[in-house]
Amino acid sequence: MTSDRSAGLAESARALADGEVTSRSLVEAALARIEATQTSLNAFRIVRTESALAEAEAADRELAAGVRKPLLGVPVAVKDDMDVAGEPTAFGCRGEFPPVAKDGEAVRRLRAAGAVIVGKTNTCEFGQWPFTEGPAFGATRNPWSTEHTPGGSSGGSAAAVAAGLVPAALGSDGAGSVRIPASWTHLIGIKPQRGRISTWPRGESFQGITVNGTLARTVADAALLLDAAAGNHDLDPHRPPAVDALQATRRDPGRLRIALSLKPPFTALPARLQPEVRARVVQLAEELGDLGHIVEEADPPYGQIGLTFVPRATAGLAERVREAPFPTLLDRRTRDAARLGGLLGGVPLRAARRAEAVLHRRIGTFFTTYDVILAPTTAAPPPRIGALLGLGGLATDRAMIAACPYAWPWNVLGWPGVNVPAGFVGGGLPVGAQLLGPANSEPLLISLAAQLEARLRWHTAWPPEHAVTDSPAA
Repeated sequence: MTSDRSAGLAESARALADGEVTSRSLVEAALARIEATQTSLNAFRIVRTESALAEAEAADRELAAGVRKPLLGVPVAVKDDMDVAGEPTAFGCRGEFPPVAKDGEAVRRLRAAGAVIVGKTNTCEFGQWPFTEGPAFGATRNPWSTEHTPGGSSGGSAAAVAAGLVPAALGSDGAGSVRIPASWTHLIGIKPQRGRISTWPRGESFQGITVNGTLARTVADAALLLDAAAGNHDLDPHRPPAVDALQATRRDPGRLRIALSLKPPFTALPARLQPEVRARVVQLAEELGDLGHIVEEADPPYGQIGLTFVPRATAGLAERVREAPFPTLLDRRTRDAARLGGLLGGVPLRAARRAEAVLHRRIGTFFTTYDVILAPTTAAPPPRIGALLGLGGLATDRAMIAACPYAWPWNVLGWPGVNVPAGFVGGGLPVGAQLLGPANSEPLLISLAAQLEARLRWHTAWPPEHAVTDSPAA
């Protein structure tokens, strides 16, 4: 087995099954890496030291007895919007939250696959923003440059995986919250079809725009975690047909028609693709052309899709705020957005939900001409720590849209998207590109991502060691 920092999910599972390592040793090493980097990266809100070690010892007993499960004994992390029995779910908020009684469905399935949950990763307040900072836990930092954010809202999961603290982690994506931090930390980030990974105990999260997804350094590891976490609770309203994501990584995607879409979708505020990011995405398009695919510039007929996003996002936030045990401790931007959600939660919300079927038909016609869309994941590289934290509501919206105008339409549609690394821009900061497809197209997107990975071998690049282990300057 390779060194601890570079051992991936699949490699760890294989080594455990072959008896080369123990779960106890892998979990101890992961916990040591987490402890060593909390002052520099601050990726975790909760570290389950005693519980994880006990679960690792139980996994070792199963392994010794000949039991085999896909992730038996492998340490992984989950975002702190997911319920883990015996732990609080604060979702980026201040206050002392009580422990929950039961695992959420996604966590239950990870445990059934044998995974050891070493901790819960940081996220911004209710997952609203593309940065992972706040008074509840401080700032989570990017392993590639600790002066910059890893993105959000799954920034803790992304930082943990990018730094090699764990081989893979679950995040959630409501407007790009898996794909954006994957882009800014040089990872694979899979936002699956709505319902692929259950969000239970909520049948829908944020009026159906938020789904759970996976972050890993390789396509195969992201796919393996997706297969392990996928599936539904009996009461889930969205139940897509099963896919075999890992098998898709071994499949040739064939010769595809790929639309290079560089124009930002409709937004109420202006957004511009920064030239250095554009150059990296165009270079990726050229690589796809060299692989034999037909690539041409074309933009989907988004129309005014943003008008359907805002009622769903803000009404979903209003639901969370009504449940919050410490509402006075919430960010003013959160309270203001929730008030807007209260106003939009009636007729506008119903109209936004009805519009999804129209959007499916209109944008679905685009996929009669093209198989896949290649688009930037973000318009800019990651901002510096603190750049958005103290802004007012409108200024935050402007900054978010300027940096991240590309990801959210696929949350309205509920369709899959995969972030792949697109390279580095000034100062060595990672940026990414999205592979986007129609309903239930994860196997196609994953097979194409794996083909690109085999050519570009982006997973061989690691963040600088000093950025991961040194505490940032005050």
